[in-house]
Amino acid sequence: MPTTTWNRHHILSLADFTTTEYDTVLQTAASFQEVLSRRTKKVPTLQGQVVANLFFESSTRTRSSFELAAKRLSADTLNFAAATSSMTKGETILDTAKTYLAMGTDIMVVRHREAGVPNAIAAEMDRLGVRVSVLNAGDGQHEHPSQALLDLFTITTLIDPDHPRLELLKGKKIAIVGDILHSRVARSNIWSLIASGAEVHLAAPPTLLPKFFAEFISEEVEGRSYSPNPQLFVHWQLEPALQNADFVMTLRLQKERMTAHLLPSLREYHQLFGITRTKLQLCKPNVKVLHPGPVNRGVEISSELMDDPEFSLIQSQVTSGVAVRMALLYLLGSGKA
Repeated sequence: MPTTTWNRHHILSLADFTTTEYDTVLQTAASFQEVLSRRTKKVPTLQGQVVANLFFESSTRTRSSFELAAKRLSADTLNFAAATSSMTKGETILDTAKTYLAMGTDIMVVRHREAGVPNAIAAEMDRLGVRVSVLNAGDGQHEHPSQALLDLFTITTLIDPDHPRLELLKGKKIAIVGDILHSRVARSNIWSLIASGAEVHLAAPPTLLPKFFAEFISEEVEGRSYSPNPQLFVHWQLEPALQNADFVMTLRLQKERMTAHLLPSLREYHQLFGITRTKLQLCKPNVKVLHPGPVNRGVEISSELMDDPEFSLIQSQVTSGVAVRMALLYLLGSGKA
């Protein structure tokens, strides 16, 4: 396993990830993908360590794959659920984290509806001087690093199954379509795809990709040193984003985060921005479609396209999630033994 190049103690954002770190994650995940194909899928790598899944927000894929990943690495797991915890009695988030610290937790996987909570817990662990790593499993409208990394792994292993690496996406056109304003997945994917040298096209209605957001992300990207130069494009119509695209990533409409009436109707949204087999004719012939889930069938993507293995990588993303999250837990935990 390529751990010699890994020095990161927490994984909170992809904004400052290096090419070496991306490639280390991809290559480590590829090793675990091979492990998961064996009859015996368990390795003793994190035996004796404790992984606490602190999910203050509902989740199916992320929570289940982190739990399975930890168990495949032989770690002990603790699963937190806010609805049945002492937080209903007034306990604070940091006190909850310190309770799990007192139980001997080595890695905390944190998900919260508010941005910055994983960072706050990581800062508290650092202040206490303990060797506990924090992994951001999605915080508000900020970031979702492990989802973007599994998206990256899904795409790069499709191109080169034996040696996935960041440079494989250089020059590829990737369209991200949908509720970009509220999407932590989009933000993390922007960082990873731009770092790869891909040409990233964002497409959404103006209410879900307002001018201030487009300007903000463009300034953020331009303010960082990438090689080659970053290529980020914003569209308020779908067609230019799909034209000759290699990959299309469609995002869920996050109605629970919408505080205003941002769309006339779901039917109109699907007509204008929903991904269908007909609309994919604008893309390259071998185009593939991704979606982080959960999916609103018939809204972001047609049901028949979602289930079409010729185009859809959605199930592959779920499968990739276990290997990638094994890699992340391994990289954070390998120095704690």
